[in-house]
Amino acid sequence: MTLSPSGHTDTFARDHLPPAGQWPVLEFTTEQLHHPQRLNAAAELADRAVDRFGPDRPALRTPDGTLWTYGELRRRADQVAQVLTEDLGLVPGNRVLLRSPNTPWTVAAWLGVLKAGGVVVTTVPALRARELAPIVEKTRPAVALVDHRFLDDVLTVRATHAPDLTVVPHGGDTADDLSSRAARKEGRFTAADTAADDVALFGPTSGSTGVPKITVHFHRDILSIDHTFGQHTLRLRPDDLVACTAPLAFTFGLGMLVVFTLRAGACAFLTETAPPARLAELVAEHGVTVLATAPTAYRQILTSGAGERLTGLRTAVSAGEHIPRVLWEELRDRLGIEIVDGIGATEMLHIFISAAGDDIRPGATGRPVPGYRATVLGPDGEEVGPGVAGRLAVIGPVGCRYLDDERQAAYVVNGWNVTGDTFRRDEDGYFWYEARDDSIILSSGYNIAGPEVEAAIDTHQDVLESAVVAAPDPERGSVVCAFVVLRDGVAGDQAKAKEIQDHVKQQIAPYKYPRDLRFTDSLPRNPSGKLQHFKLRQLVEAQTS
Repeated sequence: MTLSPSGHTDTFARDHLPPAGQWPVLEFTTEQLHHPQRLNAAAELADRAVDRFGPDRPALRTPDGTLWTYGELRRRADQVAQVLTEDLGLVPGNRVLLRSPNTPWTVAAWLGVLKAGGVVVTTVPALRARELAPIVEKTRPAVALVDHRFLDDVLTVRATHAPDLTVVPHGGDTADDLSSRAARKEGRFTAADTAADDVALFGPTSGSTGVPKITVHFHRDILSIDHTFGQHTLRLRPDDLVACTAPLAFTFGLGMLVVFTLRAGACAFLTETAPPARLAELVAEHGVTVLATAPTAYRQILTSGAGERLTGLRTAVSAGEHIPRVLWEELRDRLGIEIVDGIGATEMLHIFISAAGDDIRPGATGRPVPGYRATVLGPDGEEVGPGVAGRLAVIGPVGCRYLDDERQAAYVVNGWNVTGDTFRRDEDGYFWYEARDDSIILSSGYNIAGPEVEAAIDTHQDVLESAVVAAPDPERGSVVCAFVVLRDGVAGDQAKAKEIQDHVKQQIAPYKYPRDLRFTDSLPRNPSGKLQHFKLRQLVEAQTS
């Protein structure tokens, strides 16, 4: 595919795109998906929103009463762009690492980086230094904008892997804090003249071996997800207050809280952390009209007795994992909420199969969102007919492009994006979820790589080896189940299990730790010594059936 002239001075992102022959097919089948050649997504989101809805409309709210208007958000995004270019020497194409929870300054920083022509590298604050290091090594950011509460791991990575990385805290009260630096700027910035197909975002995925894949998204891609799922399925209104539990570093959260919200003139309700019962209280207390979260959270809200707090919702979205039909029907029957289910992928930026309103068929994920087409592939890579289970494949205006990664060839098959999910399609074109077909464990909407957890467990001084599989869980869908072999003389008791669990939480993001930890004398292996995870899965399934 021929790319248009770039607006990037630093050509790193384009230089490391996959070879053209490994790209998926891209299709722009609606008028809205035909973007101009020159495009800056942040200008379209922030500047156009002020032009369309006025500077005084509420843009961002938080539970503590903080309120930023559209005009204030644009001014602070422009101030961030000024800090980056005038103080820190950022040039278009440089990468900027973001590490922070969902706060107004996170949104301003994200927009400011794009306005300055930079490439955002999004990370969640839960990641530890050993998880951040490969992301930093692969994306080579020049600057890191970091919530002041989550500096330590970034500083560790800088000391060991990136000595030239400039780290700027935000959310604090020091003179070098981003907010202090921004306050000294005028707050007027002309967005960089980027191409629609210049890279805007590097989105890391969960790495199956601890080395994440870095997905690459263009400026036009950010608008394309609104021109598909945003406007055709979600259909936000200017008076909506939108909450989403996913971090902005996850593309699900980015779409719900930034892209779709700003394009519709709505207001985002930003929460850093909120257990499901508390989330339901916040929804009722603040008048949230649109909620997006994982099925696990909806289930826990019901079991906690807080379900009635959701009855004021106009729309509820579920993604991150398949929502069981029984849960969907319970939400409908008890609360009158018909969940908008959907499947997306970091590689695809957001949801591409979904259904809303009268188009919903309970139990089915939905049909391809306008702008996409989908199919099911058999073992030979050819399409199979209705009722036959196989690998889900999709084509649309966005698609998988990994940053300099040989795994690109495994995700793209004959031009299709193959997501790693098993589906079947019915005669009416609805897609029905069957299972995941890889080693990723889906727990509470998070993708957790089993080998990464094994590697963390194995660093404990008393562990000889370990193996991790998914175990069914009624609350979380699945949990990480670890089988652990201890060194001789060490007792495998409850205290030791907790010690290993706490150790894992210090090595990798705490949500990845093995909630189910079992001690065993040995692990099953084949004659060549390869670990047989399938036998452990069979054991877990037999014990839970």
